[in-house]
Order: sequence, then C-alpha cells, then structure tokens
Amino acid sequence: MSPLQEISWQGLWKNNPALVQMLGLCPLLAVSNTTINGLGLGLATLFVLLGSNITVSLVRNWVPNEIRIPVFVMIIAGLVTVIQLLMNAYTYALYQTLGIFIPLIVTNCAIIGRAEAFASKNNVKLAAWDGLMMGLGFLLILVALGIVREVLGNGTLFSGAHLLFGSMATHWQITLFETNETFLIAILPPGAFIALGLLIAVKNKFDKRIEALVVGEKKAKTTERARVTADNIT
Repeated sequence: MSPLQEISWQGLWKNNPALVQMLGLCPLLAVSNTTINGLGLGLATLFVLLGSNITVSLVRNWVPNEIRIPVFVMIIAGLVTVIQLLMNAYTYALYQTLGIFIPLIVTNCAIIGRAEAFASKNNVKLAAWDGLMMGLGFLLILVALGIVREVLGNGTLFSGAHLLFGSMATHWQITLFETNETFLIAILPPGAFIALGLLIAVKNKFDKRIEALVVGEKKAKTTERARVTADNIT
C-alpha cells in the first residue's frame, strides 16, 4: 500500500476522526440535525483542516518547538476567520443557523491534532492529502448523521438546501413521508448520540469482518507455502 493509500485508509475509515478518535463531537452532535447543516459544517472544517495542514507543513522548519502549539492555533484561527467572512458574504442564513459552531472550529481537536501529529513532521504533499482525507472522513460522518436524523425526525431530505446552494436549490427538498409531528428525539442531541453509536457499531462490525478475511487469507497463504515446501522436499 502506497503512502497516499495508507493516509486515505486512515482518514476515511481506520482512524476516522469522528468514529475512532472521537474528536470534534460537540459540533458533530449539535448541528447534524439536517443534511445541509452537516454538509455546511463539514465543508468548513475540511477547508480549515486542509489549509492548516498545508501551512503548518510549510513553516514547520522555522517554528521553534517551544511555541509551535500557539503558532498552530493562530494559523487555524486565521483560516476560521476566512471561513466566517466567506459564509457571511455568500451563505449568511446558513452561518446564522450554525451559529457559534463555526468559530468553535478553532478548538476542534481533530485539526490541532493533525497539525501536531502529522503536518509538522511531513512534507506538503503528504500533509495536504492527510488534511483532505481526515476532513472528508469527518464530513462524511456529519452528512451521514444529518441524513439519519433528518429522515427520522422530519421525513425529509435536503431540507434548507438553499441555505448552502442558493436559490437554485429551493426545490431540492425531498419528502420521504408525511408526518404530523416532529420526532424530537431524532433532531435533539440524544438522537445524535444514538445515531453516532449505531454508526460506530456498524463500523466495528465491518472491521471484524475485514479482520477475519485478512486472517483467513494469511492462513491460506501460510498453508499453501507449507504444502509447496513439503512437496519440494518430497
């Protein structure tokens, strides 16, 4: 497996920041009550993670170890400010919906953790790919939670798409079933905990199956080599 493939596997599945590292749970659980909210916050986090990894990798040889964490936080804060200004200009309604959780990206442990653990020790290419894959992994879980909670809570999909994509998305909402009352537990934080727990359980189930397949293949190869060796001796 090449370095880029290994980084992709780590970010999207094996070491997913939301399902495995359990980082950034505050915004993950708080704003993922709709698909569009999850997508909006996920894209913002992806941009900051990618930008911070690239910047940290570029300046890693000039930052003294004693002040590296404050410098990393300053870089992340600068990128979050850029995101805030862009959202204020182009997706103001979505920015208001997400509220405090946009500036709180500065304190997201997944971002500072990747800057310290990976970007500060690797070249720009690998750091950028790591930021992209970790960001995508986080975004996918946000969107998955948003889909589950929106469908169970309101029976809809892509509600409020115009908040992110503008007037062209006014009619993107899909109504899967009609409901007289909102299923509150799905759209409130308790529902987010339950949905996240189910996603983690599904991932663990797949991990066990993958591990069993890998172990089975290794045993088969070992048995085959032993048989071939025995035949050669004979």
